[in-house]
Amino acid sequence: MSKVSARGLVKVYGQGDTLVRALDGVDVDLDGAHLTAVMGPSGSGKSTLMHCLAGLDRATAGTIVVDGTEIGRMSQRRLTALRRTRVGFVFQSYNLVPTLTAEENITLPLDIARATVDRAWFDEVVAAVGLENRLHHRPAELSGGQQQRVACARALVSRPSVVFADEPTGNLDSRSSAEVLGFLRRSVDELGQTVVMVTHDPRAASYAHRVLFLADGRIAGDLMDPTQQTVLDALGEMAS
Repeated sequence: MSKVSARGLVKVYGQGDTLVRALDGVDVDLDGAHLTAVMGPSGSGKSTLMHCLAGLDRATAGTIVVDGTEIGRMSQRRLTALRRTRVGFVFQSYNLVPTLTAEENITLPLDIARATVDRAWFDEVVAAVGLENRLHHRPAELSGGQQQRVACARALVSRPSVVFADEPTGNLDSRSSAEVLGFLRRSVDELGQTVVMVTHDPRAASYAHRVLFLADGRIAGDLMDPTQQTVLDALGEMAS
């Protein structure tokens, strides 16, 4: 069952001589309970694709369905509600509030939505990210890897239909990176989460069930059960 799908997705920036087709007719289906990595050279459209699928940016043409709901014609108010309740986000810069503790940062989306925190689920997510002993620390008292794990827990705590992660390990060293990627994969395998991750790192992509490759705003390849080597091979073929 597709959690996210798009048909004929076009995104155009600028006009006249400065016109750029960031997405040029993309058709894609992203399965539930899978970790899908999206890769491609700089300017290939991978971040644009994720921002359109997540409802952060409006497509110029085409349809997008997230968890059974067509989001293209939604009002801004309904789109905001959808992003708050059914979509989770993890960004390269952790976007934590420095004055809040780790626990307060994790529950922030629910607090903003005035929703009740499911304590059993909260405890499960916190245990999965290994932050039980860090809940009362502020971001400045946490390592980069711990801060990003707080951001991952925050993305999951509202039980979203899908989590979009944009270069989630871009600012992390290799050990912290492995911690976060391991957690994202476990959130899929053990918690049934759906994760879509943009990355340029073949090692990060090897944690995914599937890798989609973009080039010039179009799908250029599709790889199941990737390893670091098969991702490198596919990128090499695209470059040549």
